[in-house]
Amino acid sequence: DKYSHHLHRKGENFFWVHHQLTVRFDAERLSNYLDPVDELHWEKPIVQGFAPHTTYKYGGQFPSRPDNVNFEDVDGVARIRDLLIVESRIRDAIAHGYIVDRAGNHIDIMNERGIDVLGDVIESSVYSPNVQYYGALHNTAHIVLGRQSDPHGKYDLPPGVLEHFETATRDPSFFRLHKYMDNIFKEHKDSLPPYTVEELTFAGVSVDKVAIEGELETYFEDFEYNLINAVDDTEQIADVEISTYVPRLNHKDFKIKIDVSNNKGQEVLATVRIFAWPHLDNNGIEFTFDEGRWNAIELDKFWVKLPAGTHHFERKSSESAVTVPDVPSFATLFEKTKEALGGADSGLTDFESATGIPNRFLLPKGNEQGLEFDLVVAVTDGAADAAVDGLHENTEFNHYGSHGKYPDNRPHGYPLDRKVPDERVFEDLPNFGHIQVKVFNHGEYIQHD
Repeated sequence: DKYSHHLHRKGENFFWVHHQLTVRFDAERLSNYLDPVDELHWEKPIVQGFAPHTTYKYGGQFPSRPDNVNFEDVDGVARIRDLLIVESRIRDAIAHGYIVDRAGNHIDIMNERGIDVLGDVIESSVYSPNVQYYGALHNTAHIVLGRQSDPHGKYDLPPGVLEHFETATRDPSFFRLHKYMDNIFKEHKDSLPPYTVEELTFAGVSVDKVAIEGELETYFEDFEYNLINAVDDTEQIADVEISTYVPRLNHKDFKIKIDVSNNKGQEVLATVRIFAWPHLDNNGIEFTFDEGRWNAIELDKFWVKLPAGTHHFERKSSESAVTVPDVPSFATLFEKTKEALGGADSGLTDFESATGIPNRFLLPKGNEQGLEFDLVVAVTDGAADAAVDGLHENTEFNHYGSHGKYPDNRPHGYPLDRKVPDERVFEDLPNFGHIQVKVFNHGEYIQHD
């Protein structure tokens, strides 16, 4: 804001990014026959230890943490009781339905934009309406958890992996911490009234059929990783090319095929929203619709113009709006920059936005038997949804906003973002499609020759 640039829906984006990381991690655990991750508790031991086996270029090794460590106050950062007090204040605000700002005014959060205010409070960012009272639960928790190896600074250890964006997810407790945060957000979302049939219906528009072309299959492949930045160099000696191969997950191409009818007698703008959630938990018990929708992975969202009549759409996995291409290596960036300085096209326009997951991570790993998912398609009123014009013609990545504006008026996760007391409300909607699919991993590993 100081530089006349407001990050649109920053607090809600904070919630949604971490929510999707959490549900995707749970799906990966189910793919490997593990239970979903349990949330972190300040008064209970941190069961999982962590040895990063990673070193700072300057400053020593990243700290390790043994199993079953009890939380301790971190000198100069926070006491555990302070985190419990801040959490209590936030939960109290959710129960009352309003945030109290610095001036003592009430900010109503019992609406679709309340999640944005709550995200600013929990993170907290400079947009928090009252950081003195509500603190910075998320940011402080990262530091407190990351320093449990040396909470009193006795050994003067460097910061842990949880204190850096680039390394935080290496620690499995990252996901326990964010399950804890996610459950606070869920408490708010579940306090909002469920959507009614009238709010969910796109009158005159129906989803007639949903199908998948191509097997949903993942595999591992060797990826060449450039290590030029991992070694010391000098201007007096030319750089030596150095790289290694690491295995990584990818998936085979597939298409989602959707048949939609428009019986309104005129052209309409439609928003197509595609989600999937695991059909069974690790005990083989089917998730209820309400449990499933909270664990839903967003696979895609796009806008289309629907003339009157019946239409068939095929959406390629490579076109998903929630993913981005792999970022080029530093070596490639250097070469492209040199070419651009010489007047050539840099060829980097596809990488202007990095706010998305790599396309190869669109699907969870799955397993040999096929991990079953509920795949749902909701076609909603694009005229009411669209926050900017021309979305049906927009091919650039805009999942978290483009040019300062988030394109969808609806909350992240809509229409699955609120509790569903009766799944028949959704299953009977004409503009809602629901099928079961399986994601396979047959152990295929494509190695570098």
